[in-house]
Amino acid sequence: MRVLLALLLLLASAPVLAQTALPPAPYADRQIDDPALEKKARALMETIRCLTCQSQSIADSNASMAADMRSEIRQRVMAGEQPEHIRAWLIERYGDWVSYEPTANPIVWPLWGAPIVLLVLGLLLLRGRIRKGRRS
Repeated sequence: MRVLLALLLLLASAPVLAQTALPPAPYADRQIDDPALEKKARALMETIRCLTCQSQSIADSNASMAADMRSEIRQRVMAGEQPEHIRAWLIERYGDWVSYEPTANPIVWPLWGAPIVLLVLGLLLLRGRIRKGRRS
């Protein structure tokens, strides 16, 4: 009976034992010693969307995924990579959605052109209605 009770107690405590023991990313919340490099990294972090929060940049998010991304960016900047190269790597890895800065891919041109086309069509329709009203 004691063995069964111990087994049940062990199974009930399994979620507590399953917690990750991974240390936090080394540069998640620690700034780079060189202020110029930190400024470059911070500027990039403010333009990258948190994949967990989705409404915050990784610079503002407390999510562990954002912390890992901040650390990765800082390490790459310290290694001498340019921010645009890091951004391209992040977009390649996570998709266009990760960046707050819009892309100029031909696939999104209809999204940028549709409002202009609709505005022109609306103005033409309005002009036709005004001319028709003057004739009556």
